Amino acid sequence: MLSICGVECCGACNRKNDCGGCAETEGRPFGGTCVAAECVKRGGLEEFNKMKETLIAEFNALGIQGLQVNDLNLLNGFYVNLEYTLTNGQSVKLLEDDRVYLGNQIEIPGSDRCYGIVADDHYLLVCEYGCNGTEPQIIVYKKR
Repeated sequence: MLSICGVECCGACNRKNDCGGCAETEGRPFGGTCVAAECVKRGGLEEFNKMKETLIAEFNALGIQGLQVNDLNLLNGFYVNLEYTLTNGQSVKLLEDDRVYLGNQIEIPGSDRCYGIVADDHYLLVCEYGCNGTEPQIIVYKKR
């Protein structure tokens, strides 16, 4: 399937039959929106690349120990939308399952945990979690 931004997402996706395809859905895979497709539709591939660079700089400027972001990948919301337990005991999900975000997983040096980073036009999320997303904790969730 073709994509609007030029990234080949379908090869690694185990839900490509549910997606509908990027070009076929005009950048609305799974019925939601794709941060890359929306950016390309607004200003082309240059705009998308600029957005990625800006997001990388924003993540690195957070000053989180052990977090060095070098690249961002397109990630399906249903894959990265972890459920967090707040201090009051309430459980919450911060993302939308039907969106496609930019993000990455970064191993924390000297730890068996990882940072998960996710962003779109409006928010930055940094969390920490164990193997397979277990025991996730919000580190930063902020409006851009």
